Amino acid sequence: MKGGFRRSMAWLHTWAGLVVGWVLFAIFVTGTASYYRADISRWMRPELAQVRTIAPADLPGAAERAVAYLERHAPKARTWFIGMPQPERLLLDLFWRTRPGEPPGHVLLDPHTGVEAASRDTEGGDFLYRFHYELHMPPLWGRWIVGACAMIMLVALISGIVTHKRIFADFFTFRRDKAPRRSFLDAHNVTGVLALPFHLMITYTGVVALATFYMPWGVTAAYEGDTRAFFTEAGWITAPRPPAGRPAPPAPLGPMIAQALATVPERLERLTVTNHGDARATVVAMFEEPHGLAHTPTHIAFDGASGALLEIRGGDLKPAARTVSTLIGLHVAHFADTGLRLLFVLCGIMGSAMVATGLVLWSLARLPRPNERPFLGLRLVQALNIGSIAGLPAAVAVYFLANRLLPTDLAGRADMEIRAFFAAWIVAALLPLARPHRRAWSDGLALVAVLCLAVAAADVATVEAHPLRRWGAGEALFLWFDGAMLALAALFAVAARKVSARGRGVAAPRRSETVLPESRSRLRGERA
Repeated sequence: MKGGFRRSMAWLHTWAGLVVGWVLFAIFVTGTASYYRADISRWMRPELAQVRTIAPADLPGAAERAVAYLERHAPKARTWFIGMPQPERLLLDLFWRTRPGEPPGHVLLDPHTGVEAASRDTEGGDFLYRFHYELHMPPLWGRWIVGACAMIMLVALISGIVTHKRIFADFFTFRRDKAPRRSFLDAHNVTGVLALPFHLMITYTGVVALATFYMPWGVTAAYEGDTRAFFTEAGWITAPRPPAGRPAPPAPLGPMIAQALATVPERLERLTVTNHGDARATVVAMFEEPHGLAHTPTHIAFDGASGALLEIRGGDLKPAARTVSTLIGLHVAHFADTGLRLLFVLCGIMGSAMVATGLVLWSLARLPRPNERPFLGLRLVQALNIGSIAGLPAAVAVYFLANRLLPTDLAGRADMEIRAFFAAWIVAALLPLARPHRRAWSDGLALVAVLCLAVAAADVATVEAHPLRRWGAGEALFLWFDGAMLALAALFAVAARKVSARGRGVAAPRRSETVLPESRSRLRGERA
């Protein structure tokens, strides 16, 4: 640890943040958006505004209609998953897999009629949610990469705390009118310190949420690789039942659902039907977790052939399992009401800003002196900064825009929206290679502002249920979403103007300055 412990921690903080900073920025942005995952999904299916809300007493009938559809279209599937209608998701969401190697089946049904809903094909907010922890990669690789980045993020946070001698003073310090490097350093400190408890919590709980995926050796050794037995003993799922291999007529699903609804006061979220038509078929009803920190939904299992109640799981977890469930509940924040969820979103935005300002600081600290050319590593970091900080928001805006502009009956429409997302991101990442650095920043930020405005304009122009077209009688969700897009457009427009007004260049760093998260002039003066 040459130079002392704190200086070693400063070096560790700088390089740990840089190596995974671009991935962390994407994780923070998409994770923050995922707090409104259901709202985004509903906004991206404007046709659902015409669907009537289903009463709880009608849920057994809706479940019967879902099973009737699956019996016709997926009779060979071993397991059916039926997402029940919710206030934020008014349709029956059916999913099944027939056999390995074949694409899964997915369809949305009107719960009142049992026919396929007239809704555009889209991944909705689920794409951003899965990108948050899989990066749109095969689950094995995506989750490992995200987990490694989360662990490095913990290292960066702890080393940053050690580095900051003036952590409480920095909490109240933000000199936005000073030199760019000073302003970015203050912004990095303020966004990092102000939401520090959230940053530590969300990073640690994100690792814990997939702990058995990252470290499966204990489960493998104790349960001989039978992870389902582990989750059953922990109380998180009902006991699996192998098929008997004998056909048997299935019992009516409606009475099972009615019995489950009478047993648990929470909302029914999902049904899982396994080995339908077999003598040992199983129907599991999963309910919303009780309002609280612990992520402990109740599961009720029925015999699919006789309709008899088999077992009830949930709420009676042992201390270790309840601790893990509480940590997962903190991460997903299903317990949060409107105000608390907004606070989580604001903290997520500050986390995104903390990562972004840290990346920019690295490049500002290494700007060449007059008559010097920037080295290759600096140019690469500068390009990646623009491609991430401006490129990812631009890609998300294009994703929303494609949802409104692509024909609703286009084949493979959901995939086309995702392709538009990545195409826009690639274009934004190539922009710094064709423009001067400062112009690339201002152009990229301005492009995001224009795209956000275009999303709001396309929403008003294409959605008949929009309140601005029905004079307040339409769906309020569209108005709130457009308001958020306009706020983002204003934010990025101001940022683009600030970058453009800063001048043609940034003053070269003095010889007394260094590469630490805080300016070396301060560290050298204090002789920390």
